[in-house]
Amino acid sequence: MNIGKLTVVGAGPGDVELITLKGVKALQAADVVLYDALVDTRLLEFAPEAEHIFVGKRKGCYRFQQEQINELIVQRGGLGCHVVRLKGGDPFVFGRGAEEMEYAAHYGMEVAVVPGISSAIAVPASQNVPVTKRGAAESFWVITGTTREHKLSEDVALAAKSSATIVILMGMAKLPEIMALFQGEHKSQLPVAVIQEGTTKNEKTVIGTVSTIETKVLEERLSNPAIIVIGEVVNHRERLNAIKKEKMVFT
Repeated sequence: MNIGKLTVVGAGPGDVELITLKGVKALQAADVVLYDALVDTRLLEFAPEAEHIFVGKRKGCYRFQQEQINELIVQRGGLGCHVVRLKGGDPFVFGRGAEEMEYAAHYGMEVAVVPGISSAIAVPASQNVPVTKRGAAESFWVITGTTREHKLSEDVALAAKSSATIVILMGMAKLPEIMALFQGEHKSQLPVAVIQEGTTKNEKTVIGTVSTIETKVLEERLSNPAIIVIGEVVNHRERLNAIKKEKMVFT
């Protein structure tokens, strides 16, 4: 059997221009591309001759189970193919890229990873929200909102006690629970941003506080895919917007 190669590639947060040059080169060398739901399909144009297989997962809708994806990688590898596993954001940030590489390597495939720009940092930045800023936050947490048991991560409660910026991915279904934890730490006025489909043309942002964000999200009908940013750094966006408006007045 001619064992092929697996390259796990991070596609970035959504904007097609935010994939890395190395990621583009991997796509150009691919025989097969397995791509996720959060990947912009325009990226497949970099691999016009490759086989394209959608293996995306959404809440309550699974075209392929993870075990089937693993088997598909190895099956195509057994044909001598270069398989590119294209994932949104960075494949090592809640992307299961490491698991897929381990599985492929166990069956003798050559494996490689191309890091991607993580939505945990890039999406807030796209809305002028820095995850760290002198005087506001010296560190940041990136937490999954839902564990494999479909429960809220216990790390959220720990993070709520800190002064760090908190970035929560896949947490929209748990938004009331998350805000309740921060309320319990007497942080009802802490700024919160919820950013839906960040860095894309459909990007939508709601700004509020721990006590108001649930109502605002319902009013604006925000849903997944979205990230939640909690911390004083959210105020930077409003300050920057105010500076821009002031400059426009005087120029």
